[in-house]
Amino acid sequence: MNADPHLAVFGDTFYIYPTTDGTEGWRSTSFRAWSSRDLVNWKNEGVILDLPRDLTWASLHAWAPAIARKNGKYYYYFSAAQNVGVAVADSPVGPFKDPLGKPLVARTAFPRMQAIDPMVFVDDDGSAYLYWGQGRAKAVKLNDDMISFNLADVRDLTPPGYNEGPFLHKRKGRYYLTWSEFDTRDPRYSVAYATGDSPLGPFQKAAGNPILRQSGPVKGAGHHSIAQIPGRDAWVIAYHRFRIPDGNGYNRETCLSPLRHSEDGGILPVDVFEKASLKGSAAVAPPPATPKRAVRER
Repeated sequence: MNADPHLAVFGDTFYIYPTTDGTEGWRSTSFRAWSSRDLVNWKNEGVILDLPRDLTWASLHAWAPAIARKNGKYYYYFSAAQNVGVAVADSPVGPFKDPLGKPLVARTAFPRMQAIDPMVFVDDDGSAYLYWGQGRAKAVKLNDDMISFNLADVRDLTPPGYNEGPFLHKRKGRYYLTWSEFDTRDPRYSVAYATGDSPLGPFQKAAGNPILRQSGPVKGAGHHSIAQIPGRDAWVIAYHRFRIPDGNGYNRETCLSPLRHSEDGGILPVDVFEKASLKGSAAVAPPPATPKRAVRER
């Protein structure tokens, strides 16, 4: 089982970087990656970062990773023991190495929040930005080395209703900040969005929220990521839900659905019963009984 999926595209291949799920208290100790050419069939690429083996400062609670490519390297941001770490590799499937020997964002750096759920966004000019936080949403421009930042530059972006899982994507010059509301153990777990003219805001929460929510057998739909299909104005949202059947906040599974923008630049509600694929058109497909599971063991 997999949760907190980060969907990324490198070349002609899609990758999902999730939290390994299935233990009460989310006691995962390592990260895996999955790859696909068609968004339907997924290959397990194995463990790409193991906390006890690869870190000196954390060995438990491997949660909610994200990845970006810059400077010919792949930078992997992750939660470990309620800190944000960073690891670097020459390949999107590792092996990843810890260049700092310590957290990038320590759990004690900011009060009244958890330093978890990192996300990294690289803008068209090459500037990179780090987002993170449960309870509050923080953001900062990264230095060119991708593994450091100026602490004084950290901004608070927390929108109304925010809980965790910040994510940023850009379309037609507009920046979209999305996040999860409620708790991942709550069936009402959902995704909302705001828009702005800068990767650091300010952001205005949209009226048409949430864009992803529970429906029928689908409960706890949230902690998402968004990726563009290369060469097309077509987008995919990856997210988790309670496992069907008998799932809960510790037993979740990853799904993919199309994400669509409206003519005025808003985000339309996600149909959790529509499958994401490279062959699909912009029209809404007839819903199957439950949404397609994107990641499963082979």
